[in-house]
Amino acid sequence: MSERPPVFAVRDLWKVFGPKADRVPGTPDLAALTAAELRERTGCTAAVRDVSFDVRKGEVFVVMGLSGSGKSTLVRCLTRLIEPTAGAIAIDGEDVLSMDRARLRELRRHRAAMVFQHFGLLPHRSVLDNVAYGLEIQGMGRAQRREKAAEVIGKVGLEGLEDRRPGQLSGGQQQRVGLARALAVDPQVLLFDEPFSALDPLIRRDMQEEVIRLHHEEHRTMVFITHDLSEALRLGDRIALMRDGRVVQLGTPEEIVGRPADAYVRDFVRDVPREQVITVGAAMRRPLAGDADSGPALAPTATVSEAIEALARSGDAAARVVDGGRLLGVVDRERLLNVVAGTAEATGMTGATGPGEPPGAPGARAEAGRAALR
Repeated sequence: MSERPPVFAVRDLWKVFGPKADRVPGTPDLAALTAAELRERTGCTAAVRDVSFDVRKGEVFVVMGLSGSGKSTLVRCLTRLIEPTAGAIAIDGEDVLSMDRARLRELRRHRAAMVFQHFGLLPHRSVLDNVAYGLEIQGMGRAQRREKAAEVIGKVGLEGLEDRRPGQLSGGQQQRVGLARALAVDPQVLLFDEPFSALDPLIRRDMQEEVIRLHHEEHRTMVFITHDLSEALRLGDRIALMRDGRVVQLGTPEEIVGRPADAYVRDFVRDVPREQVITVGAAMRRPLAGDADSGPALAPTATVSEAIEALARSGDAAARVVDGGRLLGVVDRERLLNVVAGTAEATGMTGATGPGEPPGAPGARAEAGRAALR
């Protein structure tokens, strides 16, 4: 099966702020400096450093990093809300950096819609007219745009609130209006810049569920910026983890948790419950003669946690990993517990936490897994 074509293709992208910024990417000695060294020598800050990636059609691509990592600058470069210093950006093969003003307006209005943390709603307009605002800018007639806005309002669960003003809504409802406004223009890509970080935890979780639901229903391509690892793991098909302007690892949630690229990533994910991220497809062994009828059947996308629960219920020693009626492999109790402990070779994980580990650390969770399987 051929890989889906990229919607956004980013190559060797730099964004440098400061005097004579364009000399930094093209000068190897300057490009190799640390952030502090670069500031001291040139007065420049490299917010994005030599970043390359593709965003595939229909995926949720998450860019994650701490404050100052360059993630928000990066997403703004995609539509030239911030002008890149060097590199290449293409959308469906079209060069974004060569677009004139008219083409850029078309890109931002029709092809890549942004959802910001700060909702930017028009306080004097109703929910319906806020959602219809992008369509109004496009020149759509009043009756048609209000009909379209009403349809999108239904998609995001705001029925009955069409005539309210933003000041009469909760934070979560306001963010749904912002999401509906972006959806109304039917963009090819939705760009989210930390949209839920100001929301209360329960409302934030509801909005994450909304994004997941919309993605499953519409298969729309999404680029999602966040500083929250749990949010990234929950939403992302793939995650680009940034540090000091660079992408230090790009992979699926399972790859980042199971095979961290360096000590920084390993420290970043150390408290993640691996059994809730690693799938049995990564932890299984090859099937042997006699395995065809052993234990419950699990999809390869089932998590290790789900497999432990299935074995605890059935009392079997192993479970089959089955896809479309075909036996792909087998996971037994030992392999599952090794994943929980962080020592499973199947996922490339090494190094269980040693003595004195805190409750909830890999060794403690492994003991909880053993208790479930007794």
